[in-house]
Amino acid sequence: MPMKKYFKEDWPLYLIFLVVAIVIAKGLAINKNKPQELTFEEKQPDYWIAPSLYLDRTTTGEQRKMVIYGEDLIANTSRYFGPHGSLKQISNGMNCQNCHLDAGKRQWGNNYGAVASTYPKFRERSGTIENIPKRVNDCLERSLNGKAIDTSGYEMRSIVAYIKWLGQNVKKGEKPKGAGIVDLTYLERAASPEKGKIIYQQKCQSCHAPGGEGLKQLNEVSYTYPPLWGDHSYNTGAGLFRLSRLAGYVRDNMPFNQSTHQTPLLSDEEAWDVAAFVNSQPRPKADITRDWPNISAKPIDHPFGPYTDGFTEEQHKYGPFKPIIAKRKEMKKMSSVIEVNKNKNSYEVSR
Repeated sequence: MPMKKYFKEDWPLYLIFLVVAIVIAKGLAINKNKPQELTFEEKQPDYWIAPSLYLDRTTTGEQRKMVIYGEDLIANTSRYFGPHGSLKQISNGMNCQNCHLDAGKRQWGNNYGAVASTYPKFRERSGTIENIPKRVNDCLERSLNGKAIDTSGYEMRSIVAYIKWLGQNVKKGEKPKGAGIVDLTYLERAASPEKGKIIYQQKCQSCHAPGGEGLKQLNEVSYTYPPLWGDHSYNTGAGLFRLSRLAGYVRDNMPFNQSTHQTPLLSDEEAWDVAAFVNSQPRPKADITRDWPNISAKPIDHPFGPYTDGFTEEQHKYGPFKPIIAKRKEMKKMSSVIEVNKNKNSYEVSR
């Protein structure tokens, strides 16, 4: 009886509670059946991607014209500067993109992604501060075994415009992942030209020919597959004549259009060995007497002496490189100790 009495007196409160409960239950049912709104967060790639002229609506007029021409000069260098060049006959018939794949746009394909962001810069090889035109002419004289072009001419200015356009989204001073050539882990042994020859015969000569002479296009103006040694290949002053540069380049990109950084067809060991074979073959000699004025700054795989570390040219060319690295670290440590003692003695004398 007391419950009936309380219900009669408090029924408005129970009614409010019931209404609220119904509203909440209905809302939960609606939310449960309502499709969830999908949100997408744009994920930025963690490696460099070349810009696209097809999507670029900000580069216009003469600047766009120069960028397009600059790319064509990189892709078809021999058409303009090769043995049958329309402008000058000053190079070996290779194109810049034979070493800088897709006209310098391919990831880990010796691309130009970090050039605009890091130049001008001091380079130990010349012992000077170099700008982009100097670096371009270096390639013409070394990799294309040719002659430099006018740094103020329209062709050079177009090449520079193209390279700067490629690196427009890279912050100054930074080198993005995927730019240039990958650094492979050094072998515990010397790279073997003998083993590399077998790999070359199995996986390389179908494109580059048994004698390394490459495959010319039907028009005889340039190469479909470039020569890897001989009179028309890169000379001994080229960057790819350093074993680490060629091995990293080969591992990520060869066989051409089959291998990638993510899915290489060659192992690191095979890449080192085939690079050793290629660079053991005859090629044009460059005048490098002015290179590396500070001989202690020579890379460990620079194949020409003199050196300060006591190792031979043979070991600097083929390895093993780890003992050279260890010796140089030891020398640097000793040099630091000597410098500290020298400063300490100077301080005591001055007191």
